[in-house]
Amino acid sequence: MKVVLAGAYGHLGEDILRSLVRQGHKVKAVDLHVRDLEDCVPFKSLQIDLTDRKAVRGLCQGADAVITTVGLTTASARVTSYDIDYGANRNLVDEAVRAGVRHFAYISVLKADKAPDVPMLDAKARLEEYLKESGLTWVIFRPTGYFYDIAKVFMPMVEKGRVTLLGDRPVHANVVDTPDFADFIVDHMCDEGKTYSVGGKETWSYEELARMFFEAAGKEPVISRAPVWLFDVLALAARLKRNGKEAVIRFSKWTLTEEMVGDTVVGDHSFAEYIKSCYKN
Repeated sequence: MKVVLAGAYGHLGEDILRSLVRQGHKVKAVDLHVRDLEDCVPFKSLQIDLTDRKAVRGLCQGADAVITTVGLTTASARVTSYDIDYGANRNLVDEAVRAGVRHFAYISVLKADKAPDVPMLDAKARLEEYLKESGLTWVIFRPTGYFYDIAKVFMPMVEKGRVTLLGDRPVHANVVDTPDFADFIVDHMCDEGKTYSVGGKETWSYEELARMFFEAAGKEPVISRAPVWLFDVLALAARLKRNGKEAVIRFSKWTLTEEMVGDTVVGDHSFAEYIKSCYKN
C-alpha cells in the first residue's frame, strides 16, 4: 500500500516507519524536522509544516492510507495543542478527503475525551470527532503511554535520590513499548470505525515503578507524595509567565493521577526488563 506517515521522525513515528518499510509498504515520511535513517530504506522523506494548509496540498494524492502521530509533546510559547494536535491534523484530514484516501489512522491518547480542561487531551478529542465526521474510513489508537516517557519522568528523580508522586492513592498504568505499538498500528491501520485503548502486558502502580527504578539504579528507594493541588499552582504560575508550560503541567497532573490501563494489550516487551536495561551501562 501507499502510505503517508505524518510525524514520521518522532519516537513512535520512526518505529511505525520501520514497521511499514519492513512489511513492504511504499511510504511518504512527513515531518517538520527530518533526518537520515540509514537503517531504514526505502522511503520518501518530506519536510512539511502541516499547520500550513497550502503546504499540505497534494500530499495525499495517490495514497491508500494516512497515519498520523502528530502532536505537541513539549512546552511551547509559540504554538498550542490546538494548533498542532487539532489544527495540523485537521489539515491532513481535509487533504485526505480531497485526495480520496481510503483509510485514516490517528494516534491519540487514552481517555482523551475525559478532560476538556487539559488542552493536550481536549485538542486530540476534538480531532477524533472531526475525523469521525469527515466521511473517511477511520481507526483511532489511544495508547496509555510509552516505556521511554515513563523512564524520562522517573530517571532524573531517581538520580537526585527522591521520587515524588502525586496524591495519596495508588495509580496504575500498563504502558507499551513503541516497537510493539508500531507493529499493532500497521497491522490494524485499515480497520474501520475502531477505537483501540492500547497498553502493554504489565500493569504497575507508579509506586511500584519507582521502586523498580531505584532497584535498577542500585539505590535505596525514597518516595514522597505531593498534594495534587500543587500542580494547579504551578500551572497558574506558568500561565502568568506565558512560557507555554501550563499545558504540559496540566497534562502531567492528569496522567499521574488517572488510571491509565488499556484493555487492548499488545506486544511481548516487558517494562520491568526495560527499566533494568536503562541502567546496564
